[in-house]
Amino acid sequence: MNQIKSILSNKYFKFGFAALIYTLWVIWIGNYFLLIGLAIVFDFYVSQKVNWTFWKKRGEKKKSALVEWVDAIIFAVIAATLIRMFFIEAYTIPTSSMEKSLLVGDYLFVSKVSYGPKMPNTPLSFPFAHHTLPFTQSTKSYLEWVKWPYKRLAGLGNVERNDVVVFNFPENDTIIVQYGDQSYYAISREWGSDYVKKNFDIGVRPVDKRENYIKRCVAIPGDSIKIVSGQLYVNGKPQEKVDEMQYNYLVKTNGTSINSIYLDESNVSMEDRKNYNPAGGIYELPLTNSAAEKIKSLANVTAVLKRENTNSTMMTKSIFPHSPNFPWTEDNFGPLWIPKKGETVNVNLSNLPLYRRIIDVYEANDLQVKDSTILINGEVATSYTFKMDYYFMMGDNRHKSADSRFWGFVPEDHVVGKASFVWLSLDKDKSFPKNIRWSRIFKGIK
Repeated sequence: MNQIKSILSNKYFKFGFAALIYTLWVIWIGNYFLLIGLAIVFDFYVSQKVNWTFWKKRGEKKKSALVEWVDAIIFAVIAATLIRMFFIEAYTIPTSSMEKSLLVGDYLFVSKVSYGPKMPNTPLSFPFAHHTLPFTQSTKSYLEWVKWPYKRLAGLGNVERNDVVVFNFPENDTIIVQYGDQSYYAISREWGSDYVKKNFDIGVRPVDKRENYIKRCVAIPGDSIKIVSGQLYVNGKPQEKVDEMQYNYLVKTNGTSINSIYLDESNVSMEDRKNYNPAGGIYELPLTNSAAEKIKSLANVTAVLKRENTNSTMMTKSIFPHSPNFPWTEDNFGPLWIPKKGETVNVNLSNLPLYRRIIDVYEANDLQVKDSTILINGEVATSYTFKMDYYFMMGDNRHKSADSRFWGFVPEDHVVGKASFVWLSLDKDKSFPKNIRWSRIFKGIK
């Protein structure tokens, strides 16, 4: 036992172990210039020419309480930052767009290694802050003195259909500072871009500092999709069944209200219960298929009808690609092909709205239209070859989800990771301890 302790405490053994871990990390990142860091590792454990832990005296046998706290905090910050960057990150469900698969108040872990961790575009950043410094409204938590291009490390696999994915919101490249979590483009389409620029502060965000969204990947590169009366078809086949997917239903009663017990069992939030017209005895409720059947069986319920939005004229502004050439709605959408890296498509004035943002923004080309002629980087273009893969994301709460139907494709460089499991779930409509959803703790995400 003493011999083992002696080996473990030997400075050359410590150096060898640390050097092995560091070298494997450098190989994973693929930047072999960082191997120069082995000199620092050697000095830290063996030569000790530099006091890397400058906050304490070298050779000090007994540490003060302050030094111990500094040691613990620095170690915790470094370890947590590396874990968050390369392996796993905590995430909270803030909206109902994924109900009932994921509920508001779910706290979950997102795996970075499932698809491979993405290296930060802005590495100079305040620890644990996403894009805004704590206790401030709009102060950036990052510096753009150093900018890294998109690079994804090797992972365990690729994004697959029906994966629940966390990604950077594509339309968050430009923001209204006062409404940083909302789409600048959607607000501009509604109010007019001139009005928005005149009355609000406009800013920009790098890819890794855009808002985090969570949706289900319903189509991968090369797929074709179509939505007919709310039913999604992928490559001509109905989407694989998602048990907790829900739609808005119009529920008509005989004039009496529905017992709250049944609404609790169906996980209908207090906010959703406000959509009730007592004069007509009509609710508009987000329900899964099973919940709709249960509500339909109640004695005072006379009809349960799935809501379908068919007003294409009204929705053209808000539904991708925001063009009268494609008068789609959230319930009747497509057909649409999902761009794939290396594939080439013909481009013309009719289909340009589908690919304009990819060509101009996501893949950083100079796109112009002059005298009905499309110019890409100054040259006449009748076709385009995609540089990245793209995905189509939708929320499981189909009538309450701002997703790809509204803002289009998700580029591969925006993908953050795969939602793995819920580690805590709190119901905002209840008080402690009744607000803890015990059945959801450590529940896997499907």
